[in-house]
Amino acid sequence: MEGSEIRNRADSGQSRPGRDTRDSSTQTDSRVQGHGPRLSKVNLFTLLSLWMELFPWEQREEDDHSQTRGMGLVVVRDGKVVGLHCSGPELHAGQAAIIQHGAHLADCQLYFSRRPCATCLKMIINAGVSQISFWPGDPEVSMLRSTSTNHSDSPSCSPPDGITEEAVLDAVVTEKLKSNSRPHICVLLQPLAPGLAQYVDETSRECDFMERVTDDEPGLNTEELFNRERTRHLRDFSRHFLVGTSQQHQEILTKMGLDNFCVEPYFSNLRHNMRELVEVLATVAAGLPLQQHGFYKEECSTPEVLLPPRHEGVSQEVARHCVIQARLLAYRTEDPKVGVGAVIWARGLSAGCDGTGRLYLVGCGYNAYPAGSQYAEYPQMDNKQEDRQRRKYRYIVHAEQNALTFRTRDIKAGEPTMLFVTKCPCDECVPLIRGAGITHIYTTDQDRDKDKGDISYLRFSSMKDVSKFIWQRSTSVCSAASPHIANGYVGKHSRQTEQESHSNKKLCINRSHDSPSVS
Repeated sequence: MEGSEIRNRADSGQSRPGRDTRDSSTQTDSRVQGHGPRLSKVNLFTLLSLWMELFPWEQREEDDHSQTRGMGLVVVRDGKVVGLHCSGPELHAGQAAIIQHGAHLADCQLYFSRRPCATCLKMIINAGVSQISFWPGDPEVSMLRSTSTNHSDSPSCSPPDGITEEAVLDAVVTEKLKSNSRPHICVLLQPLAPGLAQYVDETSRECDFMERVTDDEPGLNTEELFNRERTRHLRDFSRHFLVGTSQQHQEILTKMGLDNFCVEPYFSNLRHNMRELVEVLATVAAGLPLQQHGFYKEECSTPEVLLPPRHEGVSQEVARHCVIQARLLAYRTEDPKVGVGAVIWARGLSAGCDGTGRLYLVGCGYNAYPAGSQYAEYPQMDNKQEDRQRRKYRYIVHAEQNALTFRTRDIKAGEPTMLFVTKCPCDECVPLIRGAGITHIYTTDQDRDKDKGDISYLRFSSMKDVSKFIWQRSTSVCSAASPHIANGYVGKHSRQTEQESHSNKKLCINRSHDSPSVS
C-alpha cells in the first residue's frame, strides 16, 4: 500500500479519507516495496496533469476579464498514460481529449489539474470514462473574478459575493452532472511515500543535467543555483495551484459543491498532500536549471555549429518541459539504483487548437521489470555482486523500450517523432530507436562512449540519421569554449578508440568488484 486516498464519491457526495489502496506498479504485480521510495500512480498522474497545465506551446494571453483558466489532463488506460493534453486558444483540455480519443475514452481514468467545466464534463461522462479525478482548486470556469497575471506573493481573491454568475451556474450544472453520472468522480491525492521528498531532492541535485552544468561551469556554485531555482519554482507553483489562503480555498470548495472537504481534518490533509506534490514538482523542475544551458543540436562538422532547435524539433521551452515529464515518470522506476523516464511526442502535419499545437503523444515509460511479474523475482544487485547472472541489467526493461512497446499510436513516416529521455540511450536501445523511426532525441550525454561491462553507450555517437539535441551550454558560451569540445559535447566525453573501449570492457568484466557503481 503506497498511501491513502481522499475521495468525493459521486453517489453519496461524502469523502472517505484513510481508505487504503493497493497501488501496484504498471509493470509488475508487486507487493514488495522496491529499494527506494516511489511515486504512487495517483500522485504521478496528478503531477503530470499539473505540469501539463503549464505547457509552454500555446500560452494564451490572459486578461482581467477572462474567466476560463488553463487546464492539464492525463488520460490513463489500464494503468498506462495514453494521453497528455492541455487547454489551448480554442479548445479546453477535455474537449481536446474528446476530439483525439473519442469513444476510446470508454473505461479510461482522467486526471485533471482542476475541476473541468460543465461543457467538458458532459462530453466526458457521455464517452463512458470510468473515473474522473481533479484537484479542487479554482476550477476551469474560475471562481475568481480576475485571472490577472499581475501576481503578488499571495494572489488576490474576490470575496464570495464577487463570484460571477457564469461561475455559479457552471458549478450548479457540474454538480448535477456529477450526482447523476456513471463515472466515479473523485479527488485522489495521496501522501508521499516516506523518504520520497528527500529522495527526489537528492536525485534532482545529482541528476545528469545538473552534473553537466557542474562540468561545464566548474566555478559555479551549483548548490546555490539549484536552491534558487527550486525556491523560485515553489513560489510560482504554489501561487498558481494553491489559490492563496485556506479561507479562500474553502470558499471555492463550497461554491464547487465540495463543502464536505472543508471539514477538518480532511481539508488540512487535502492541502497538505497537494503542497507536497507542488514541492516535488518544484524540485524536479529545478534539476534542469534555466542558467546558460539548453538542448542544442549536435552537428558532425565544426564545434561552433550548435544551433538552437528553431527550424526543426521543438523550442527550448517545450524541450525542457517534455524532459521534466520524463523525469517525473522516472520516479515510478523499479530499478533499485537509477530511475530513467522517456516520453515520445510526434509533430503532426497541421496545428490543432489545443495547447500542444501540432504535438501529440506517442508513448511514455520508465525502466521496470517485465509486466505481470513479481518485483522480488528478479535480481536487485548492481556491480558489487560479482556473479553477473545475479545483476539487474539482463532483466530490466528500459524506459525507451517501454515507451515504444506501450505506445498509444503508430509512428508515421514523414512526421518528426521526438524522444525525450533522462539518460543517454544505451547500446541496447539505439537500434530500437532507429528502427522505430525516431527522428529526434533530446537527452544528456553524460554516459556517452562509456562501457560499463553490463551496459554500454558506444553506439549513441554513431546515430548519424537521428538529430540529437544534447543538454549543454548555449551557443554564445560554446563559441568561446575550450577547443576540446567535439560534436557538441565537452572534452570529458571524448570518444575512446575501439581498442581502448575493448580493453576497458574486459577490465570492467574481470574486476567488477573494484569498479565504481554502475547505473
